[in-house]
Amino acid sequence: MFPPGPQLVWGPNAAGKTSLLEAIVLLAWGRSHRTGADGELVRWGQEVARVDARVGRTGTPVEDRDAVEVALTRTASGGARKRIRVNGVSRRAASLAGVFRTVLFAPEEMLLVIGSPSLRREALDRLAGQRSPAYLADLATYGRALQQRNSLLRLIREEQAARSDLRFWDTTLLDAGTAVREERLRLLAALAEPLAAAHAEIAPDEAAAGRIGLGYATNAPQQPGESVRDALARRLAETAEKEVWNGTTLIGPHRDDLVFELGGRAMAAFASRGQQRTAILAFKLAELDLLTALDGRPPLLLLDDVFSELDPERRSHLVRRIAALPQAFVTTTTLDDLDPGLRSIGTAWAVTEAEDGTATLDGGRG
Repeated sequence: MFPPGPQLVWGPNAAGKTSLLEAIVLLAWGRSHRTGADGELVRWGQEVARVDARVGRTGTPVEDRDAVEVALTRTASGGARKRIRVNGVSRRAASLAGVFRTVLFAPEEMLLVIGSPSLRREALDRLAGQRSPAYLADLATYGRALQQRNSLLRLIREEQAARSDLRFWDTTLLDAGTAVREERLRLLAALAEPLAAAHAEIAPDEAAAGRIGLGYATNAPQQPGESVRDALARRLAETAEKEVWNGTTLIGPHRDDLVFELGGRAMAAFASRGQQRTAILAFKLAELDLLTALDGRPPLLLLDDVFSELDPERRSHLVRRIAALPQAFVTTTTLDDLDPGLRSIGTAWAVTEAEDGTATLDGGRG
């Protein structure tokens, strides 16, 4: 069992540090943050992968904590069949949101401001899903409707189906798409103050010159008097011919984007590398605050080798937040990359890889 406080997991690259965090993410989200293919999570040459843990508030007796288990069984096609259980009862991945919350800060998120829109949508969906299990259900429904609708559009393009066949999937897409977009907008409104406060904490001079914010970019903006659903329906009608020509759905939450703004301007157009990293760190701290505010229970913070990406000042802000949390996991290739204050309060775990490819943890004080 991991003790309270920061867990400092260190070792060479490819030793298994990220795999440990991925296992924790799998328990929290029911899926990996690294890949959407469950089959990749089953070790080569093995048929089954299983992760289980006891999770609960720090100080709660182990026997009173929730037992969470995720098991993956390789299928003949190379994929994996997934089974999720909480206290022995089968559950859907969406139901894990209220059991085990996490905030993940991984190296790829250093591109959150200027990187691919899919990276920002994933960050938004991850946070929205932990606030509302219903959101994950709506997102899954939307994804299935989108897949079916795209297949049908390709058949229509090839004159193997009629346009009237789209009606059912249009309705499902509009219903689920409306729910997804409305929850995303509610989330951005809820993030506004925590984000601004975190930004002012990290960079007070920068915050005094301009407020940080998050904008929502969509190709179906609402006109005066329109609801979100009305706007989506109007744009679907306007792009109907183009969609058939392209064989894909061009309008909807899967094409929307999150925009980091500073002083009302999109940061991707002008922000320095330092400003970008300040904004990303502020976003992560705002995630922590927003999830903690749900029920007073701080989420588990997972930091995957990001300290080396931050300058000393930003590291010190992160260390203060880590020290105030019941528990956090921090990976690094060497403990020397970590702040001395963090090492003094953390438990160090050395990761070593055996000849058979398995990884082991050797624990001791930092």
